[in-house]
Amino acid sequence: MLNNYQTYDATALANLVRNKDITASELLDNALARYKQVNSDINAVVLVQEAAARAIIDKLPKGALSGVPFLLKDLGAAAIDFPSHNGSRLTKNTIYQQNSTLYERIAATGLVTFGRTTAPESGIGATTEAAVYGGPTRNPWNLERSPGGSSGGAAAAIAAGIIPAAHGSDGGGSIRIPASCCGLFGFKASRGRLPKGPNSSEGWGGMAIDGFLTRSVRDSALLLDLTQGYELGAPYCAPPLQHGYVASLVKTPTKLKVALCDTTFLGEPIDPECKLAVNKTAKLLESLGHDVEFARPDADIISMLRAWTKIVACGVALDMKHTLSDHSLKMTDQNVEGVTRGAIEFAKNITGEQYLESLGQIHKYTRDMAKFFDKYDILLTATLAEPPAMFGRLSHETTDFYGYRFGPNKMLSYAPFTASFNATGQPAVSIPMHHTKTGLPVGVQLAAAFGQDEMLMALCARIEEEENWFNNYPKLLNNPKN
Repeated sequence: MLNNYQTYDATALANLVRNKDITASELLDNALARYKQVNSDINAVVLVQEAAARAIIDKLPKGALSGVPFLLKDLGAAAIDFPSHNGSRLTKNTIYQQNSTLYERIAATGLVTFGRTTAPESGIGATTEAAVYGGPTRNPWNLERSPGGSSGGAAAAIAAGIIPAAHGSDGGGSIRIPASCCGLFGFKASRGRLPKGPNSSEGWGGMAIDGFLTRSVRDSALLLDLTQGYELGAPYCAPPLQHGYVASLVKTPTKLKVALCDTTFLGEPIDPECKLAVNKTAKLLESLGHDVEFARPDADIISMLRAWTKIVACGVALDMKHTLSDHSLKMTDQNVEGVTRGAIEFAKNITGEQYLESLGQIHKYTRDMAKFFDKYDILLTATLAEPPAMFGRLSHETTDFYGYRFGPNKMLSYAPFTASFNATGQPAVSIPMHHTKTGLPVGVQLAAAFGQDEMLMALCARIEEEENWFNNYPKLLNNPKN
């Protein structure tokens, strides 16, 4: 057993295994012990498959992350040895017949997957309170707050010290939002960088992609290097990396032109703590030699979000149609949550022409944003307009899907920034730059032009050197050496 397990990132743990300072089996023991210690408080890890993990160790491949404990999000990432609820009572204990390409690449790294992390049904929320898990997933920094969504369980598990890194996915901010809520690093790569197949060609019109949450920049860089790359027959392909994510970590970005937006894209005020985090980051970037000026895109974000909402509703409806057919079931309020049923009803009134029109609006927004990034290298915003939300505010009980997005005090007011870069496919990241007076994490978002992943990762590495956020632990980790 490793006494100070939680003080290592995945890269460091892999080095310990490689140097034979510890075994993969002992690291799994650490992860399971920490899971048993804290999961009853946070409800983040489900469907633990210890036997499958031990089997991985018995035939452990010699990869860059061999022996490091790992968790898959309980949404997508099909893996034969790891059943999934997919965030829903309707699909509880789903058994997969085929591994996803992403999981095959994860397995080849030598990561030891041992279970899954909680996610909201259909992945459409910025909180993780799915009924199938018997209660909400809680934020280790404050158990009365949400860890975000839809990769909320992944973020909570990392912040609580169960694992150093985890799989996530992001269709409207679902990596970056939990990263902000839990004080983590969450990098959404350019569209087409990671595989979606073979059972899925795209998610939500290309807006949903997979990725990872970590505590260190180098872990995200390594995970992305090991899993990125074109998949045969994929509908999207990101521009090839010049050197790689890890190689970019040692490069110092040339002077960048940074657009600073400390309001919403509509010019509306955000929470003072979030504004403070944004301006703190701007000052740091200036101190690093970059040019920073106030600017915000004039692209029509409201039209884009309305189009995004229609596309997501249609995606949810199609997935539910297939699920109901496969399981010979009918949808009821006992097996499908309110916001999912609302999305399906909302989708019924969307014609094929309207769907294609929505895609056109997304593409127009992408072109308008591309013009903005022709002038600026980086756009700096808050990740969220507020600190982590209290439970219930964004629960899935409502059947008003449109109101869930645009209603007072709902998604648009809470998370007005992140979906923009799912629409455009651009790389964007949340970095942990601030804590409120009450100790809640606040992230800031940095976005770059499409394909400029390496430049963005290099900038994040430089910020991490200055901020040293890795050693910030939540109260749940009162003594990280336990």
